[in-house]
Amino acid sequence: MSVYQKYYGEFKEMYFGNAAIGIIASSCLGAIAAMFILMTGHGVWQMVQLFAVVMICMGFNTAVLSNLPAKQVFNSLIASISLNLLFILYHGILLL
Repeated sequence: MSVYQKYYGEFKEMYFGNAAIGIIASSCLGAIAAMFILMTGHGVWQMVQLFAVVMICMGFNTAVLSNLPAKQVFNSLIASISLNLLFILYHGILLL
């Protein structure tokens, strides 16, 4: 059994609780990523990155609120967390 299948099974088992925690986690990581992006400047490139962060967070929230299947919600949670962590790491290294 793969790691993905294991965590998807756990997510699906307690879908509503995990979706609520996912919304909180995605929103918090998105806010941190947005803060780091804006700390590096206010140019066009930063605004494009900020747009990507906001859209991926809103996409996950929309997936939960529109009652999409658990697999799509789980995949959008992974995408949101991954993208936000990438931006946090990238800008965290730039700010050192």
